[in-house]
Amino acid sequence: MSTYTKDPEAISRLSPEQFRATQQSGTERAGTGEYLANKEPGIYVDIVSGEPLFASSDKFESGCGWPSFTKPIERGNVNEFRDTTHGMTRTEVRSKHGDSHLGHVFPDGPRDRGGLRYCINSASLRFIHRDDMEAEGYGAYLNQVEDIQ
Repeated sequence: MSTYTKDPEAISRLSPEQFRATQQSGTERAGTGEYLANKEPGIYVDIVSGEPLFASSDKFESGCGWPSFTKPIERGNVNEFRDTTHGMTRTEVRSKHGDSHLGHVFPDGPRDRGGLRYCINSASLRFIHRDDMEAEGYGAYLNQVEDIQ
């Protein structure tokens, strides 16, 4: 089992957009994220800690302008907090070990898949293709990845 932590070296390598999203609870502009249209099989991990967060098989097109997922790959790697900023009440999603701001979760996802929509900043994520998962230490999650259309 891997140990995931908030890695100062990884933080030092973040782009300004990635730093703003993960460390300052920022939000990338809708429709601009690197992974919004990604349809490759694999997993998405915290760009700071490497902890596994979401699987491509749980990704769906919500039309919101950010990558959307129905559930975390491992519930224990995602923390949820009440967020009352910007005149709204929402549920913020942060990685447990890296404490990176990921985005928000809303109760308007596909009903047949649990009804949740994890609306996540691409800037908070690193994608690991299924073909690279074993070599990068994520082989235990291969059974959660399938081809998506």
